[in-house]
Amino acid sequence: MVPVTRRMRAYFAPVNRTTETPTIFDPGLCGMFPLDSPPAPWLDLGWIENFERWYDTPTDVVRSGAKALPTAQFRGPLEARVEFDFRQWGKVQMALAGGSEHMNVLATAGSTSPAPSGGTPAPGAAVLPGSTASELIFGAGVASVFAAGCLLAVDLDYQQQTGYVGSGIAAAYVSDPVAVKRDPNYVRRVTFNVGRVAEITATSVLLEQPLLAGAPATGAAAQVVVAFVDREGGAFFQEWSALFVAEEASGGRVCFYYPRLSPNPGAGALKGANNPAGRFVREEFALIEKPLSAISLRASFLALPHTDPNDSQTVLCYRSYFPAAMAAAY
Repeated sequence: MVPVTRRMRAYFAPVNRTTETPTIFDPGLCGMFPLDSPPAPWLDLGWIENFERWYDTPTDVVRSGAKALPTAQFRGPLEARVEFDFRQWGKVQMALAGGSEHMNVLATAGSTSPAPSGGTPAPGAAVLPGSTASELIFGAGVASVFAAGCLLAVDLDYQQQTGYVGSGIAAAYVSDPVAVKRDPNYVRRVTFNVGRVAEITATSVLLEQPLLAGAPATGAAAQVVVAFVDREGGAFFQEWSALFVAEEASGGRVCFYYPRLSPNPGAGALKGANNPAGRFVREEFALIEKPLSAISLRASFLALPHTDPNDSQTVLCYRSYFPAAMAAAY
């Protein structure tokens, strides 16, 4: 049985940066991973194209004897990469393709202190107790602050702490409060805890999708997001667990699971008629019908090591094959 697939699908989940613990995909429990409703904390990032994997770990031999015959093999430094195009745009897709801190452009109260990643924002609205991941309570007058359809960033004020910041998913690393201007809005500038307002009640807003970090922490505030912006450069390196699924069309599913992937734009490049020098392409323009083109995000990742608990081997990627019913074993 030859696995046949129409398209590849991408799922990402956060790595706990404090403990470097990945989100585990257990093929024994998740063999029939529900593609349309993945279990938390996996995020469905849509269909991808031009999926390519590289295993760049060299293998060498130990030679001995008068004729220097090979007597043993060993592996050199481990290295593996994966690249593909996101066909859908969103905050997480842009963050992964960008590679460093990803910014929420917060709505401003005026034109004071303009900045390429967003100037001085309007003050945040306090999220009241009793709020959930899908309903944020603000009290009377909520309709004068938020509107149906707007995006919200929901997180705590920055309180001059150092280390990873962002509820649920590490969004940035602060080594010096001075570097972020001691801005109380900084965490909401970078947080992944973003949602779109579906409906407004007398005292609350209902979100189209639950917040990634769950119910807001005590003391959280919300601010309107007008756009997302990523930057070429930056000191922060993200880490995610990733699962790529080649959905079966004629039986047989193939899954590629990377416990730890770090976005690494520029690590590799596609060479072709339009890119003979092999430069890394940041966006692809796929012609639909002149003059219309679909814009895709090119993403490149470096695989980081994971220790398999069953035998303590160092692993970069797991490839799983789930045979179709009654398919031959070999």
